[in-house]
Amino acid sequence: MTGSLNLIKLCVGADGVDDLIDWQRNPRALGPDGLPRHVTRMWPKRADALLAGGSLYWVFRGTVLARQRILRLDPAEGADGIRRCAIVLDPAITRTEPQPRSAFQGWRYLTQQDAPRDLAPARPGDDELPPELDAALAELGLR
Repeated sequence: MTGSLNLIKLCVGADGVDDLIDWQRNPRALGPDGLPRHVTRMWPKRADALLAGGSLYWVFRGTVLARQRILRLDPAEGADGIRRCAIVLDPAITRTEPQPRSAFQGWRYLTQQDAPRDLAPARPGDDELPPELDAALAELGLR
């Protein structure tokens, strides 16, 4: 169960959830504690609400397909000396119902009522639908 406030962000450079999973196996995507993190310029003003069970929802090529629970927000200083925010994430990636999303820069807040529902875990032998077909079925209420 996610909190009442979440973040939503484009997953730049990834075509799908498997690309995100592969990237987060890379040591460059991990913090000193071994947890995946995403570093962003802005510190969320509504951090307390995010840390009360919120998630980061990932948008792949115009469609939300997954989320990760936000564990904490850490200060991170870049090589340029600028202070940034490291969003520390649960390593477990939960696939969601596909939800179309227009492009935007940075991240945005996402209320729980506007967030896509989690998909049931895959069963052995299940086939994965192409994201476009999955999104079309969700839009028709068939997924």
